[in-house]
Formats: sequence, structure tokens, C-alpha cells
Amino acid sequence: MARNDLRPIIKLRSTAGTGYTYVTRKNRRNDPDRLVLRKYDPVLGRHTEFREER
Repeated sequence: MARNDLRPIIKLRSTAGTGYTYVTRKNRRNDPDRLVLRKYDPVLGRHTEFREER
């Protein structure tokens, strides 16, 4: 498999509606479903859930 097929670049968008995003890569073999991470949202000033968006 090519590099881009196995570890695609994904955007993590805040579920709080602030529009803040993180950009990262994920391993498709380990995480085939949509990724949900709890990260810091500087617009809100606290941690919140970020969901994968392609």
C-alpha cells in the first residue's frame, strides 16, 4: 500500500460549533471507523470532543 492509503490526512472538527480544527494522520488498519478524540478547543477555553471529518 502507498503511504497515503494507509495513513490518510484527516481533519478533527470541534463538536462545540466553534469551527476550530486539528489536522492529523490516522492508521486505517487500527482505526477504520471515524475517530473521536477529546482535545483542547482554544476558542472555548476548555476540552471538548473533536470528530473526524474527511
